[in-house]
Amino acid sequence: MSDQTHHATGSSNTVLAFILGAVVVAVIVIGYVVYSGNMPDVDDPDVRIELPGGTQIEGDIDRASD
Repeated sequence: MSDQTHHATGSSNTVLAFILGAVVVAVIVIGYVVYSGNMPDVDDPDVRIELPGGTQIEGDIDRASD
């Protein structure tokens, strides 16, 4: 009789490669956003209130500095 033992050698390497690939992609995306300066600007919201009779009140909201 012959004894055959099967070892799962590729399973752990595949998981490690997947995790490492995800980390590399995350670092590239974060680096691009930080160094390109394309962070979204915070825009002050515009307010428009429509009253009965067609009267409208429009204006900008000023942010209070904390």
